[in-house]
Amino acid sequence: MDLVMLLVDFVLHVDRYLENFVTNYGAWVYALLFLIIFVETGVVVMPFLPGDSLLFVVGALCGLGLMNYPFSVALLIAAAVLGNQSNYTIGRHFGPRVFQWENSRFFNRRAFEQAHAFYEKYGGITIVLARFMPFLRTFAPFVAGVAQMTRRKFSFYDVTGGTLWVGGIVTAGYFFGSIPWVKANLEKIIWAMILVPGAIVLFGAWKARRKGSIARA
Repeated sequence: MDLVMLLVDFVLHVDRYLENFVTNYGAWVYALLFLIIFVETGVVVMPFLPGDSLLFVVGALCGLGLMNYPFSVALLIAAAVLGNQSNYTIGRHFGPRVFQWENSRFFNRRAFEQAHAFYEKYGGITIVLARFMPFLRTFAPFVAGVAQMTRRKFSFYDVTGGTLWVGGIVTAGYFFGSIPWVKANLEKIIWAMILVPGAIVLFGAWKARRKGSIARA
């Protein structure tokens, strides 16, 4: 329970933690940030790390001159792209084995063929948009690998989405993070960055399920 509370406190007050780390350890902050972004996007069991809020705070610290803006953007784009590539590779490796379970309700050949068809048709936009959705950005590349989306197609949208995600949010933090109102309401902004995309995902899932139920009826 203490670990959970510490994680929640870190997510909500990532600005304080990160600023203290920069003050105490200097350039080592870049290694820490690379690791966090890589793990969040590259390890399917770690979807709860504070990617969006972390990137915004990084931009704010760059705006204050505490970090280097071009280097931060380039480094974190690399972390995001490599993380997705790792996640995709894990899914591509284990997917064929999992879908050999013909008697499984969810992991069977038909489910694989449906996932493959979906990612062939909508995989690109899914990979890009998922970057801006907590939790989904961790699972989307894994499922793309499981569905055997081609590496070339995945890589194109991986780089595109990673560049838009990191570049966009860090740049927003760079220009707006030092505004007094933003600094005073940063905790609320972080909550919004977590809850709003999550609510959109839940609404989309509910709508899809409702549509499926009506079609079956």
